[in-house]
Amino acid sequence: MTAELTHHDAGPDDRHSLTPPHNIEAEQAFLGALLYENDIFHRVADWLRATHFYDPVHGRIYEAATKLIQQGQLADAVVLKNRFERDEGLKEIGGSVYLADLMREAPDPAAAPEYARIVYDLALRRALITIGSEITKTAMDAGVEDEAKNLIESAERSLFRLAESGAASKGFMPFAQALGDSVAMAEAAYKRGGGLSGTSTGLKTLDAKLGGLHPSDLLILAGRPSMGKTALATNIAFSVARNYKAEELADGTRKTVEGGVVGFFSLEMSGEQLATRLIADYTGISGYHIRQGRIDAAQYEDIRDAVEQIQDCPLYIDDTGGISIGALAARARRLKRMHGLDLIVIDYLQLITTSNSRADSRVQEVSEITQSLKALAKELDVPVIALSQLSRQVEQREDKKPQLSDLRESGSIEQDADAVLFVYREAYYLERLEPREGTEEHLKWEDEMREIRNQAEVIIGKQRHGPIGSVKVAFDPERTKFSDLEDTGRYDNNYD
Repeated sequence: MTAELTHHDAGPDDRHSLTPPHNIEAEQAFLGALLYENDIFHRVADWLRATHFYDPVHGRIYEAATKLIQQGQLADAVVLKNRFERDEGLKEIGGSVYLADLMREAPDPAAAPEYARIVYDLALRRALITIGSEITKTAMDAGVEDEAKNLIESAERSLFRLAESGAASKGFMPFAQALGDSVAMAEAAYKRGGGLSGTSTGLKTLDAKLGGLHPSDLLILAGRPSMGKTALATNIAFSVARNYKAEELADGTRKTVEGGVVGFFSLEMSGEQLATRLIADYTGISGYHIRQGRIDAAQYEDIRDAVEQIQDCPLYIDDTGGISIGALAARARRLKRMHGLDLIVIDYLQLITTSNSRADSRVQEVSEITQSLKALAKELDVPVIALSQLSRQVEQREDKKPQLSDLRESGSIEQDADAVLFVYREAYYLERLEPREGTEEHLKWEDEMREIRNQAEVIIGKQRHGPIGSVKVAFDPERTKFSDLEDTGRYDNNYD
């Protein structure tokens, strides 16, 4: 077979060669097998792209064959001949004769995926060389204001994208692919009996409103101090991790089918404090009593048993205080690459720092953070739950139920979020209005507290893909645990 370009694989003595690593024979062998047996396409379509071919003519042949096969048509030398009548590149290496030679000298179709792997691997190597050159140039040309750690984070981001997709950037997505993804999501919801297309939060009433947690969504979970937003976020994260199930695909990778791998950034609480909450959640033993050591022998054994049962949950905790948004993103990418990742939880938004020391205000910094979190959710294709504080103006109103305007630096948070949830416990305010004991008012107060002490409300103030509303859930302050009310008919659904 004639070809202007010849085989080249850089070896130890050729590492300084200017010719990027490539293998023309592997490209020819794969294309010949593909034109001879079109079914090969479906074995490589998920990862092999036209841009992975070193010879641009080979890339165009693969792209043309791809379009024909996807349309249910035959893709061989005769059909492609008409598509390449004016292709000057193909004419230079033999034209229609070259296409016929590809088919005539095609290897056994069973070996085609291996040739495709060679083409793919060499494409990654060329992309890696490009990234390395860009890293070198950026490091050499960096201004005084560019910190080295920011350059490292940028380099890691580029390498992650290369490792995940085999290309430096995602680029445009064909509409047909977007439609396919949409149908796949609808199919998942249908198979689950309807109503839940995303990952379950562990709360049926909340799932009924949100449809679960959806990849690429940024959810803000806000509330005043002591309302329970950390507890709710922890409950959700623990539920997702405990229910994790995955299946191994033919290519050796694992696909999550239920629950998920969780990355929890705890900027305020230590990993030990968070773990204590989870033990209390699982065992039903008061977290306060666990910390104080006020437990009996039976409870101690329950805790040891619980640890044995939940220690393998795929819940990864990073309790670095004051972490920057760049470092947070880099660690999330690393976790996804090493262990997989299906949900990110951040406690909480206002404790994240930025690399932009020139920001004019905290509002501008928070805007950079929320935009980065939304971008991270899309890049990693996972939901991100970020906790947020509310401003003090809530306390100044008679009706203390939070609103979107109560978010600190609310403009950017509200704009970038796909959903904004508020945690509200009426008992928090009522218990601070306790009348003097022995009075009629105190008896009335006790009745009211008895009614609402173990209740909370999750208010959906914004939802880009569904209705707003409010759901009532049970709250156990001893275990800092949220759960569904036994009488599910009691939750409020009048905000639609």
